[in-house]
Amino acid sequence: MRFRLTEDQRALRDGMRELLARRFGPEALRAAVGRPGLDRELWRELGAAGLFALRLPEVEGGVGLGLPEAVLVFEEAGRALVPGPLVATHLAAGTVPGAATGEAVVTAVGGGGLVEWLAEADVVVGEAGDVREARGLREAVEVRSVDPLTPLHRMPGGGPAARPDDLFVLLTAAEQLGTAVRACEAAVQHARTREQFGRPVGAFQAVKHLCAELLVRVEVARAAVYAAAVTADPVDIAAARLLADEAAVRGARDCLQVHGGMGFTWEADVHLCLKRAWVRAERGGSVTESEELLAGELLIEAA
Repeated sequence: MRFRLTEDQRALRDGMRELLARRFGPEALRAAVGRPGLDRELWRELGAAGLFALRLPEVEGGVGLGLPEAVLVFEEAGRALVPGPLVATHLAAGTVPGAATGEAVVTAVGGGGLVEWLAEADVVVGEAGDVREARGLREAVEVRSVDPLTPLHRMPGGGPAARPDDLFVLLTAAEQLGTAVRACEAAVQHARTREQFGRPVGAFQAVKHLCAELLVRVEVARAAVYAAAVTADPVDIAAARLLADEAAVRGARDCLQVHGGMGFTWEADVHLCLKRAWVRAERGGSVTESEELLAGELLIEAA
């Protein structure tokens, strides 16, 4: 199957990229790192842009688009490293008042009982799909998050959550893809401009190989994520999740290598990509579940 974006899909993707570049560019990202709390004004702007109501029917006040379009805008959100429980709020747009417009912030219980942005959320969707007010979850315990832009709490027990909704996993994979794209772009830009021994570091073979591997992982993950958005098949979504997680985590690691020593400093943005990718990889539950689902399907086909 050959899959190409339509003109409307490209316009949607480009429009979201322009909005995020204007509203949440590098300076805003850095400011968010040093500022506690969720930017509610930005959240409402994303709601006004249709991010949360994208798949709601027009008769219900939504945009009336489909899963492929949602994947495109969440890829852009991942590329911009927009903080907040975007996926949970999007999925709750049809059931939680105010979620579609960005007036309400909705979070969800993820892998290992982890809950993102609990202190800032209005509503929490539980493992069984039950909806509760966030302020009522006094039993949740705050835990230290590796990502400065993703505060975390853990529900009592901390055991594995119920198998996450497939759409939750796919949209998270789209965010991972966007972060992998950002890491790839950052690595290539640094390789072109940073000079060592009178030459751009990108002229050296080892750096060329790292950049090439970054691009390959991005494009393979993109093909898997886009295909899963078309089929909505659980096996395709599992494959997309595995490839997107790898592209985001390994991509950020390789981007650090391309940057050398400066890549490990707090002043560089590369570490933010890696830390966000780590946290998102835990959001969808154990990676083993996705691996077993995919392996089971492959065994059936081989039989």
